Amino acid sequence: MYKGAPVVLASQSPRRKQLLEQAGIPFEVRVVETAETYPPGLEIEQIPVHIAQQKAAAVMTLCKPEEIIIAADTVVVLDDTIIGKPKDRDDAIRILTALSGREHRVITGVVIRRNGTEKAFSQTTTVHFKPLTTEQVTYYVDNFKPYDKAGAYAIQEWIGAVGIDSIHGCFYNVMGLPVSKVAEVLASQD
Repeated sequence: MYKGAPVVLASQSPRRKQLLEQAGIPFEVRVVETAETYPPGLEIEQIPVHIAQQKAAAVMTLCKPEEIIIAADTVVVLDDTIIGKPKDRDDAIRILTALSGREHRVITGVVIRRNGTEKAFSQTTTVHFKPLTTEQVTYYVDNFKPYDKAGAYAIQEWIGAVGIDSIHGCFYNVMGLPVSKVAEVLASQD
């Protein structure tokens, strides 16, 4: 059970909230809308870290110096191309069809900031989907509506149970937060 300085989660993600709760880390949510932009030429592994840094910086004005800010951003990468959140039903179907039968990377960038010091890192998990039928893809999109999820899926939902045949790396990273690494960094803050 975490007993350190107060933690502020700079995210509205229900999955990140759930993961911190599971890890026994008490926190408060504070969010400031930020543009999820990055400079051209930035390496793919650095993009989610850069966006997490923007989120942490925006929330910093709402926090006391002794509070620890946790900000994160997750990207899905297929063939060195970032696959964002789907725009609509057709886009979600297109994305899942592209991921079908293939391997992709999920990269989460995390920033933990306190008293002007910052620990930033990213974690990568490789995910492989079995070949998915059109019926499976449309069933998932129509019933789970994954429009707020990078890559148009959540590993902990139906599609993960029936469609993913292997992962290499942290399962929780695919959900949006490598929570064991976060807990490790928080423990080192005391």
